Amino acid sequence: MSGPVSTGVTAVVPCFNEADNVEHAYREIVTELSEIDLEVLFVDDGSSDDTLEKVRALARTDPRVQYLSFTRNFGFEAAFSAGYRYASRPWVLHVDADVQFPVAEAHKLVAAAEAGQDAVFGVRETRHDPVVRRVGARFYHFVARRVLGIEIPPGATTFRLVRTELARTIVDLRLGTPYFLATVPRLTNRYSTVPVAHRARQRGGSKLNFRWLVGHAMGLFVGFSNRMATVAALLALFAAAVAGLGAVGAAVGLLRTDVVATVVLGVLLAVLGVLAVAVRYLVAVGAGQARPALFYVREATVPVDPADQLMAEPTTEEARS
Repeated sequence: MSGPVSTGVTAVVPCFNEADNVEHAYREIVTELSEIDLEVLFVDDGSSDDTLEKVRALARTDPRVQYLSFTRNFGFEAAFSAGYRYASRPWVLHVDADVQFPVAEAHKLVAAAEAGQDAVFGVRETRHDPVVRRVGARFYHFVARRVLGIEIPPGATTFRLVRTELARTIVDLRLGTPYFLATVPRLTNRYSTVPVAHRARQRGGSKLNFRWLVGHAMGLFVGFSNRMATVAALLALFAAAVAGLGAVGAAVGLLRTDVVATVVLGVLLAVLGVLAVAVRYLVAVGAGQARPALFYVREATVPVDPADQLMAEPTTEEARS
């Protein structure tokens, strides 16, 4: 299979209130990847600042620049998923708008991809992020890999080069918890990691707060391993057994308690028993439920599937005029 040098790359740039970074990211991308057949696809995730205006301006002056703009803020996963789905080149390079990973480092990813990989992930040599994010990332990677047995490329980040066919397949799975890093190993064993440079954010502030990081980690833990649900169910059954024994002991006079305590223990037995069954039921049933769309597009310079549009808005050439 052909690599990115001969077939082309779509640089997907998710943006949420990144007006200060859009032009800098664009300049780095086109400068560093000038020798590759290139598309730069910005995904505006419902920004409330001038992000979209600046992307429109770039699209008017450079035919390599395309964009999608959401009807509202749908979140980071939705933004890059849309970019992967509508990339036109055979490879997608994920570049965050803050460009904390210098685009020059993409050449390392390209070299690994040319060797026959389907996906190549950058791993920070030195991470320039707040302590909470550094410690949190190490913790949830440890829990995911060592405790829950979830296969994730060690140290992998969003700075990645992936075959568009593979990336689009993952997006179209419409998983309840669309965790890209954990899904790639489920589809292919041809992936690798390479060390890359990382720098502190130079403009604007990070949109990934502690609450988002916790939710993201829990989505990974629950969505890609049944160990937590199994442990929860076993704990509930154990508690139910203890409560049942207590109720029986109180009823036959082995435990010195009153009638109210007996009733409470009996109710607790029933509640915990139901909880044990409910946990497993929700995991099994929830995994097969249909999911709403990850995103809806309001405006775009590329043809968009009607299913991804919430309302009729000018697209492609109409949006350029």
